[in-house]
Amino acid sequence: MRPTTTTMKQLPDSERPYEKFLNYGAASLSDAELLAVIIRSGTQGRKAIEIAQDFLGLGGRNLLNLYEIPLEEMQHIGGIGKVRAIQLKCVAELSRRIAETSRRERLCLDRPQTIADYCMERMRHEEQERLSALFFDAKCHLLGDVLLSVGSATATFVSPREIFLAAFRHKAVQLVLIHNHPSGDPVPSFQDDEVTKRVLECGKLLNIPLIDHIVVGDRSYYSYREHRRIIKGREL
Repeated sequence: MRPTTTTMKQLPDSERPYEKFLNYGAASLSDAELLAVIIRSGTQGRKAIEIAQDFLGLGGRNLLNLYEIPLEEMQHIGGIGKVRAIQLKCVAELSRRIAETSRRERLCLDRPQTIADYCMERMRHEEQERLSALFFDAKCHLLGDVLLSVGSATATFVSPREIFLAAFRHKAVQLVLIHNHPSGDPVPSFQDDEVTKRVLECGKLLNIPLIDHIVVGDRSYYSYREHRRIIKGREL
């Protein structure tokens, strides 16, 4: 016997996110109603809105569950399954890319916060350290960014050779390093200082200066440039 499903059309008017959207706009929908539109239909006597509410209630993280709950774990949530889990993960990725695209247009090498903002949502939920390099041309336009290293929760390892090979591929004339601290505390470690020194020295030799090294925490960041530990590609 096939399980019964509850579609949006079977809901009373006051509970139909589609109709609410048409009458009042997307901003009028609650988080659960927005997710219910993606989920589309309920299952086994449970409404889509109830499935969405259960999903948002897990761990008290609300919409952050879209990022933080692994795909495999999502599939075990009642009413989600594999297809809906993939759909929800794609929604999360789209939202991240939209935000990143907007921030990319505001990137400014003289304002480290714009670079931190550009990478913040991508990095702050990671459970391991991830080190990336952002490459710029002479007019400070972003040419691209490359993930260089994925380490443990306490350290990341990177070869300056890999950084500058990537810089040559992008035809960069300056670069910025950025990595996350899963602990949420952006204060640089001794290892971070050592990596910064090595890349600074190589940058001077190759005439591709390291402009900044930014450490991302939980909604916070540390910039070597802002703390005047890097000035014009040189260490103080």
